[in-house]
Amino acid sequence: MILLSILSPIENIMEQALRWLHASIGLPWAWAIVALTLIVRMLLVPLTVRQIHSMQNLQRHAPEMKAIQERYKSDKLKQREELMAFYKENNINPAASCLPIVAQIPVFISLYFVLKDFEKEVFPDYPSSDLGWLNLVPDITAPANSHWSGYILIVVYAISQLTSTLLMSTTMDRVQRTMLIVLPLAFVFVIVNFPAGLVLYWVTSNLWTTGQGLITRRLMPKPVQPTKRSSRTPARGQAAAAKEEGAKNGGDAKPAQPAAPRKVKRKKKARR
Repeated sequence: MILLSILSPIENIMEQALRWLHASIGLPWAWAIVALTLIVRMLLVPLTVRQIHSMQNLQRHAPEMKAIQERYKSDKLKQREELMAFYKENNINPAASCLPIVAQIPVFISLYFVLKDFEKEVFPDYPSSDLGWLNLVPDITAPANSHWSGYILIVVYAISQLTSTLLMSTTMDRVQRTMLIVLPLAFVFVIVNFPAGLVLYWVTSNLWTTGQGLITRRLMPKPVQPTKRSSRTPARGQAAAAKEEGAKNGGDAKPAQPAAPRKVKRKKKARR
């Protein structure tokens, strides 16, 4: 009951949006759900941009983070501390990659309740409307497993979910990526009981995410390799001191260069 009261405003927005798309725009109910999905994803573009920037940062600094993990692999607590400090220093927010998914959960649940009571509360106002989709799904308010075509929609959902997950989880470690792949596939056994229109919503959202993932992969920067200090590279403290001295002298001073190795002349052997 508490969940229903919290999601009630979103549920009303979903219902009114579907009514407007059907009555004013003239879309059938199934295509109204597709259009509603696209509208939701467009409204989530700011979160998507943050997600892409976070993924770009993770991709750019992936070698450095891997080096930290290797350095402290025997001390997990120290490893987490160093990684958190590295995230803060480089303005990386790993949780930003989950924001669009988290934001869609209330919409998904609200649309479920709309479709659950659709034939009682919405459909009577439009008795001549059609609840089918592409002559494939006879009733978008019925459970997906109530008709053979619903299983086709489930297969499309599974493929699109797997593809979108693989494209958007390239910067995650192996464990996180495996969980994101396995959990949605395990979710198939639950979603078969959901209204077909809800599965259609999720398929459309997955296809959007797939296209977004293809674009994101092209925008991904090349990873930054960790800098390796050679014997001729000045120490960090020396470089900082030289920089401070240059600032005092008007900024003209250059960092001190390491002394060049002295050449030793060899005596020529006398000819016999």
